[in-house]
Amino acid sequence: MAAAQSIAGRRRLSQAELDLIVTAHEKFLTGKQGGKRASLRFMNLSGLDLSFRNLADADLSASILEGCRMARAKLDRASLFGTDLRKADLRQASLVRADLRGACLRGANLSQADLTQADFREGQVAIPHPRKGLETCRHEVRAGEADEANFSGATLDGSQFSGVSAFKADFSDCSLRGAKLTGANLKEANLSGAILDGADVKGANLEGANFTGAVMAGVDTSTARTTGAAMRGCLESSTELAMSRAAELYQRCLANQAWCRTGGKEGAPARLDGEDLRPLGDRLKGLRLTAMSAPGACLVGLDLSGAQLQGANLQNADLRAANLRGADLRGAKLSGANLTKADLRQAVLSPLPLGPDRKTATQLTAARLRYAMIQAADLSEAVFDGADLRGADLTGARLAKASFRDCDLTQVEGLDLAPAA
Repeated sequence: MAAAQSIAGRRRLSQAELDLIVTAHEKFLTGKQGGKRASLRFMNLSGLDLSFRNLADADLSASILEGCRMARAKLDRASLFGTDLRKADLRQASLVRADLRGACLRGANLSQADLTQADFREGQVAIPHPRKGLETCRHEVRAGEADEANFSGATLDGSQFSGVSAFKADFSDCSLRGAKLTGANLKEANLSGAILDGADVKGANLEGANFTGAVMAGVDTSTARTTGAAMRGCLESSTELAMSRAAELYQRCLANQAWCRTGGKEGAPARLDGEDLRPLGDRLKGLRLTAMSAPGACLVGLDLSGAQLQGANLQNADLRAANLRGADLRGAKLSGANLTKADLRQAVLSPLPLGPDRKTATQLTAARLRYAMIQAADLSEAVFDGADLRGADLTGARLAKASFRDCDLTQVEGLDLAPAA
């Protein structure tokens, strides 16, 4: 019996044993015969491989998953209460509403993971007796720990991060909208470019943290410790002036739609250069905004899905986390635009026909497309030269004659630029 136990009462599973349990769980999730929900509590699974497996709703409470390979694993609503996930590979894993209370994520890689509404708060963890194992347990309250963890490009919207220690953690370009960070230790953490709209940081330790270029709308740092924090270029809430201009700017957009509908007889292309369009919310969704001019405009988080933006000028515009799904961007000017974490799925960025034998390509020169979702988009002949595409997903995109000269393509998905044999 003693030999079967390891690391203070936790049974060591082999990869083959784990595979059998996970396969049965996947059958359980799909209602197939032989299915059984996985109960992997108090197990030692360190170093094993769960990549791409579906463990949604599984129970892995208090297990040791140190160094586990879990890239793209599905762990939605899973119980990871009190687990040891040190140095685990959870890149692009889905952990929506997962229970991570009291878990240790020190040094784990959660880059691009979906942790929407995940719970990282403190939890009471059972500690087995070193000799008697699980027969004699003591309980200790353990705060969530994510020191030096990598959350770059991850989604943590609505997550419960209160009291968690994330010293020197990397949250660059991640989304923390509405996250609860009260009393969290984010000392020396990297939150550059992070989207923190409405996040609660009361009493948090933000000393020495890097918030350069972060979106801080609705974030009150008055009770947080901010000594030495870098706050350069932060985007705060829309000003009263911007709010008061919203109705007028919307009318310009409606006039643009009328101009498109009447072939130029009514209305005019909208001029929105440098404007803060965030107060418009979702009112631009599906609008006909062909030839709109909005260089340098702020469109962070806007819903532009299905919008017709052929030939629009969006150079140097801020489109972080904007929804451009299915939008028509043929011939648009997006050079220098920030499209980090934007949704461009099924968008059309192919050339815009201007007449017989004339067309203009979509320009994304030096654009920032970190962690953008570009799946199944039409990128034919689009110019991405000098763009930052780190972590972007182009799976299923049409790439005929698209130009990617001098791009940063680190960890890009779905892009094969190898010359044909």
